[in-house]
Amino acid sequence: MAHEELLAELDRRRAEARRMGGREKLEKRRNSGDLNAEERLAALVDAGSFVELGLLGASGVFDEDAPKTPRDGKIAGFGQIDGRDVGVVINDFTTKGASTSATNSKKMGYVRKACTEKGMPWVHVGESTGARLPDAMGSRGMGALLGNDVSQFRRMRDTPWAAAALNTSFGSSAWLCCCADFAVMKKGSIMSVSSPRLVSMAIGEKVDLEELGGWRLHAESTGLIDQFVDTDEEAMQAIRRFLSYMPGHNGELPPEAPVPEGSGDDQERILEILPEARTQVYNMKKIVEIIVDRDSFFEFKPRFGKPLIAGLARLGGRTAGIIANNPFVGGGALSAEACRKAIDFTVLCDSFNVPIVRLMDTPGFVVGTDAERRGAPGHIMNFMNATCLTTVPQVTVICRKAYGRAYVAMGGGAHNDTMVAWPTAEVSFMDPVFATNIVHNKSPGDEGFEEALGIIQKDLEIWDMARIFSAHDVIKPQETRDHVIRMLDVHRRRRSGGIGEHLMRSWPTSF
Repeated sequence: MAHEELLAELDRRRAEARRMGGREKLEKRRNSGDLNAEERLAALVDAGSFVELGLLGASGVFDEDAPKTPRDGKIAGFGQIDGRDVGVVINDFTTKGASTSATNSKKMGYVRKACTEKGMPWVHVGESTGARLPDAMGSRGMGALLGNDVSQFRRMRDTPWAAAALNTSFGSSAWLCCCADFAVMKKGSIMSVSSPRLVSMAIGEKVDLEELGGWRLHAESTGLIDQFVDTDEEAMQAIRRFLSYMPGHNGELPPEAPVPEGSGDDQERILEILPEARTQVYNMKKIVEIIVDRDSFFEFKPRFGKPLIAGLARLGGRTAGIIANNPFVGGGALSAEACRKAIDFTVLCDSFNVPIVRLMDTPGFVVGTDAERRGAPGHIMNFMNATCLTTVPQVTVICRKAYGRAYVAMGGGAHNDTMVAWPTAEVSFMDPVFATNIVHNKSPGDEGFEEALGIIQKDLEIWDMARIFSAHDVIKPQETRDHVIRMLDVHRRRRSGGIGEHLMRSWPTSF
């Protein structure tokens, strides 16, 4: 064939691949308000930055399927987000439900491997039906499709991973959300191991979509998803924003950003939010938003483990991880779910050189039969272990209550680079009301309770801890922002330059 004919043939094949599942299926998506794979790609990466690989890929198992599987149901390649290179795989649900096959697995594995070796974040936008059953059935199918890539689900946190679960997300779309450092889900979607139809056949009863894997389940019960949005466009923006806080790989610091105008102007407002009465609750999230750079707080799992707040933010233009007790929910007592959230976020920060700021106000861990059934002792010990293994710069601020082992898990004692306290801080082994009951067998309302409580309470204040330099300083709440920025700068200048040792790089992303 002449050159002109070969080039024309290439153009024809490219055009065929880009038609995805065909005009009818694309029109159906458009009418439902869902973006197609190429539209999601355009919303995710910088304009004109994407280079696609495997455009001409198709099913390699059944010859008759090749014309029906353009791109084999996945768009794979490299683009840029805010001018930085990323690897991207986006499922095309209009092509055999973006089912997993041998060809598209190779495409995805290639991009992921390149990201790990070259130091780029990896993004997976999932919407899929699971494995392509005709291809996978039988010993030949299993031998060709499963178990051939030892790194397929191996996470060593060399580079950040982000994933989305959109609409129908079964099989690999679920697996990769669970493996990711950040996962976003569109409301109305379902993310689960298998489809409702398969699960119904397996257990012999009809399965409710929401109960199987709806967004509320993952928001409030499993904690497997970090944020929830209403549209495809918002999901892509959430991934872009997450990556703006992250380095490209674990051998560099996160990028810096300009400090928004007005950041730090309202520090006196902290005193308006913080109650004078030690028993009165308040919303710590409001204080966090005052301390960090304006509009920079990016919260993780807001409806899971709600006694604890976790999220990325910026302080003086630099990325920081915020872990804070929230007395507004359960008095800030740490539930098993709150411990899980704290662990997950601590591992993320330490793996990608994000310094941690902890704001402590907790009466301890949630106790009781329900807590024991939820495995509280194991989660508490994992929380302690994660705090002890943290190697990035970390500053602890005791705002009010700091009781018992929760004081240690939240970065008290030697588990920080700097620990300061507000004058409102109270430090002791347990809540003084409980201690009074145990030591003096007196409860509120009993004769002599107030006198006994006064004896127990007398040593709670922070002054004695500051006197022996167990607290490095006592600062005013409105001084917190400037003090934390300065101390993070000091500790970032140690020989590592703020690069952590990554002792938790193989910690599971979901547990």
